[in-house]
Amino acid sequence: MTAGKNGITYADAGVDIDAGNALVDRIKPAAKRTNRPGVMSGLGGFGALFDLKAAGYDDPVLVAATDGVGTKLRIAIDTGLVDGVGIDLVAMCVNDLVCQGAEPLFFLDYFATGKLETEQAARIIEGIATGCERSGCALIGGETAEMPGMYPAGDFDLAGFSVGAMERGTALPEGVQEGDVLLGLASDGVHSNGYSLVRRLVEMSGLDWEADCPWADGSLGAALLAPTRLYVRQVLAAIRAGGVHALAHITGGGLTENLPRVLPEGMGGAIDLGAWELPPVFGWMAQTGGISEAEMLKTFNCGIGMVVACAADRAEAIAELLREQGESVTVLGHVTGESGIAYSGKLL
Repeated sequence: MTAGKNGITYADAGVDIDAGNALVDRIKPAAKRTNRPGVMSGLGGFGALFDLKAAGYDDPVLVAATDGVGTKLRIAIDTGLVDGVGIDLVAMCVNDLVCQGAEPLFFLDYFATGKLETEQAARIIEGIATGCERSGCALIGGETAEMPGMYPAGDFDLAGFSVGAMERGTALPEGVQEGDVLLGLASDGVHSNGYSLVRRLVEMSGLDWEADCPWADGSLGAALLAPTRLYVRQVLAAIRAGGVHALAHITGGGLTENLPRVLPEGMGGAIDLGAWELPPVFGWMAQTGGISEAEMLKTFNCGIGMVVACAADRAEAIAELLREQGESVTVLGHVTGESGIAYSGKLL
């Protein structure tokens, strides 16, 4: 390489390649923890390889899901509490995959920022690895993009992509019928939806992120950053036990919008709002904003993060299996022969 006079460098323009390389080295042990049968390569290549046969599949159908964390990231950035948003990112993808009956196999992330702060990025990606590890899903690659001028100082964005598989002929939903029991699995708080409204409510309350949380110990910011619950291993165990007909991940749109997505045309659900206790975070938000019950149910998960529709004669056994897997399970109601969700009882 010929020598030339010193001039402007990529680093001078705001992109630090050495910092990017240091980050890859830093996160390799975290990614290695997520290894599972089928992984064929580590981080650093131009692509990542995965062997479906080694993962145990004979005639697989692939299922893909992609998502982000949304404006919950604003709270993480403003508080510096970034460790849990990687779990959120994984959960928003793999919880969707399992609703199709698929086992999540691998995950790739996209982390974008104006100036790469290695420590911050490592904490985020280590959270992604934790989410993958808990879901039996391998973190096999990703992209770290340093883009000066695109993001204000300290800001970043996250997106993720997961691929799962199932044997041909086992896709869900399948066999849903009138009278099927609807089981609700508890959420771990607000999860990762509705945060534009959450942030507006905090503004209305006059509190800041460091204020004492009105409904729990610790700060308000930390409470609202509780990571999205991962349902993968538990729900896969229920699917394999037999009798599960459909699964609905309760994200943006709440119970009102998400449950109908997995029910056949012309069918709906009857749900008793008194069957579970509304977690206090949702009561605080409803009171702070004067939000109606109907609006809460079509915006937030309201304490139910996943719904399992199962055969009536298998409901008790499936509920017990899920409890053994660590889930808090509530019988919400049943599938009906009329479209839409019919609520009884009171949530607020």
